[in-house]
Amino acid sequence: MLKHVSSSPVRDLLALTSRPEVISFAGGLPAPELFDLDGIRAAFHQALCAPDGRRNLQYAPTEGNADLRSLVAARMTSRGLATKAEDLLITTGSQQALTLVATALLEPGAVVAVEEPTYLAALQCFRLAGARVVPVAGDENGMIPSALEEVIKADRPSLLYLVPTFANPTGRTLPADRRAAIAALAARHGLWVVEDDPYGELRYRGAPLPALAVGATDHVIHLGSFSKIGAPGLRLGWLRAPAALLRTLVIVKQAADLHTSTVDQAAAAIYLAATDLDAHIATLCTAYRARRDAMIAALPRATPSGTTWSDPDGGMFVWLTLPGEVDTADLLTAALENDVAYVPGASFYATDPDHSTLRLSFTTNSPDLITTGMARLAPVLRAPA
Repeated sequence: MLKHVSSSPVRDLLALTSRPEVISFAGGLPAPELFDLDGIRAAFHQALCAPDGRRNLQYAPTEGNADLRSLVAARMTSRGLATKAEDLLITTGSQQALTLVATALLEPGAVVAVEEPTYLAALQCFRLAGARVVPVAGDENGMIPSALEEVIKADRPSLLYLVPTFANPTGRTLPADRRAAIAALAARHGLWVVEDDPYGELRYRGAPLPALAVGATDHVIHLGSFSKIGAPGLRLGWLRAPAALLRTLVIVKQAADLHTSTVDQAAAAIYLAATDLDAHIATLCTAYRARRDAMIAALPRATPSGTTWSDPDGGMFVWLTLPGEVDTADLLTAALENDVAYVPGASFYATDPDHSTLRLSFTTNSPDLITTGMARLAPVLRAPA
């Protein structure tokens, strides 16, 4: 089964871009200078002090820290998705949540429908479970409901995976009418939906849209993460699922790792209780908005005529399609020689890749560094074929 699972090019690129002179647009990394280091340090200090310090170093319930579940549930409810603590399972990052869902719901040979292109680690996860992954066509507004209906009729998937808000890799956001249509299709055909939402609070313009899980709680599994709004090194995520499935997922997690780090959960609960997270996210959005704008502004000078790109309302990524028969994987060596990096787009496709695509992440670098990096990238992308 492992022969069908390839290494992540993003993870591989992290090693190649560790030189300090490289300006990397490859990894979807939050800006480290924006981590609330003082607040998180104080939370860990409190978590390790009496009277609870020794308890926070002990084994813990699989479902997760009760205070953390309550705080996450309250936050989800405030964002429009009514949630109780007992609806949630704390996971070791939302990537583990996806793995638990795949283990619980997918038998070898099962069919998973995904948006095209999609998050490459999700593709790895489904292939590792032995599933057959089928792409669903999309456009600049994300997955097309009529295309999903065709896939349902032709391939009978048991699970649909999508990132409806500021998708990885495209930055696209699924409009409200398509969300409703897709949820209705899934309900009508008994299709489980995994709604992955790591970027939803990183919005730089426009009004928030309701989660797919709103009004569709019996067949939508909603995944969330602390990685993009807090710090990825904590490896804290969560999933929201119907009660019957949640009981199964708890058993699967017990078999996987017993529970997520006790002390990390305790510190996160202390941090969330003591911190104005909305204010912190507003700071992130202000910084990331400027970085997105710097990248979008640089693209006309950095790309050949005929290039198209997304202009995301939030999230971390811009998605490019170059004109002609170019293969962006072939251009990467020249980019690295120019001390700049990106991710070729082919690995984000389930079946037939578009080799003329690439993903750029704008969150890691300052606007000035983005401008410099795009200038380094320009002669690579604009070189004659």
